[in-house]
Amino acid sequence: MPNSTKRAAPDACSLLDSDHRNVKKMFKAYEELTHSRAADAQQKKRELADQICTELTVHAQIEEEIFYPALRGAISETDLLDEAEVEHASAKELIAQIEAATEVDDKFDAKVIVLGEYIDHHVKEERNEIFVKARAASGLDLVAMREQLAARKEELMEELTAAA
Repeated sequence: MPNSTKRAAPDACSLLDSDHRNVKKMFKAYEELTHSRAADAQQKKRELADQICTELTVHAQIEEEIFYPALRGAISETDLLDEAEVEHASAKELIAQIEAATEVDDKFDAKVIVLGEYIDHHVKEERNEIFVKARAASGLDLVAMREQLAARKEELMEELTAAA
């Protein structure tokens, strides 16, 4: 008798959602630092913002290179993917501004916080709509895609950290 409580194998959506949870923790830590009076708070905020930007840059790239194109061929409502790509473009603009900033001031904090709000919105849409449609789509091997996403993510992280 099969066990009906058995969890599904980790798939592309679970990998992407793990990224979402990880970056959400970083945004929360950043926000806590905005209230800190510690002498090294500005330095810690800069490092955390850089880490957030790296994670989001890699995450967006693997979605755009692998996940979204596969979904475009498997689901009929591609307007959700169009919206997701527009959201990525807005996030990339803020990421570029954060990375180019020379000072960690109130404007810097505002940019990081707004980026976090954009990402929260994007994550909700992915979880509640895109992932649901991806898992329901026939012909998509999301378990195999997870391996592809993980390998590409590792490659990109190595490239970005080597360039830093």
